[in-house]
Amino acid sequence: MSAEPRINDRIRVPEVRLVGPSGEQVGIVPLAKALELAQEYDLDLVEVAANARPPVCKLMDYGKFKYESAMKAREARKNQAHTVIKEMKLRPKIDPHDYDTKKGHVVRFLKQGDKVKITIMFRGREQSRPELGYRLLQRLAEDVQDLGFVESNPKQDGRNMIMVLGPHKKKTEAMAEARQAQEARKAEAKANPGKSQNAAESGDVDVDHVVEDAEAPAEASADA
Repeated sequence: MSAEPRINDRIRVPEVRLVGPSGEQVGIVPLAKALELAQEYDLDLVEVAANARPPVCKLMDYGKFKYESAMKAREARKNQAHTVIKEMKLRPKIDPHDYDTKKGHVVRFLKQGDKVKITIMFRGREQSRPELGYRLLQRLAEDVQDLGFVESNPKQDGRNMIMVLGPHKKKTEAMAEARQAQEARKAEAKANPGKSQNAAESGDVDVDHVVEDAEAPAEASADA
């Protein structure tokens, strides 16, 4: 069944409840009169409530209405934020340097508005010491508590222990802030081209590229 409303000659009822171009209530009029008014205004007669008795119709520019509706839907899809779950894998006896590195990835993901699934992998005799994994997860949750919260408490899953962190910041907010930061960087680079060149020559790193490059190994990482 088509979702398109009936318009003009496709409307086949004896009378309609007519709404004018500005939303004013005209009242119940014969269909022929409504079509005549549509011609006078150079507009379309559009059935907006087919199940009403009599059906409600409105005078409007249907082509313009469809275009504006399509643009609104497109903008809504553009701004729609999809929930993404990143994964970070650690070993219960992780060394301090690796811990700081992986914590940095978790911080980055949370700042981007993504959830993070933390997996502690136990091997051999480590399986008899689940408290090591639990303490490590608790430590990580405390270290990033300003950016995220424990959405799913640590639980044993076979040889692994899993915890899910959720971001305090919504994905849409993170996306908006990222766009603003990018625009600010572009404006600064345009206003100070010499500064950008000096930064490149001195070995400064573009944070955006670091974030992008770091995501792949973070998600694929199997061992700490």
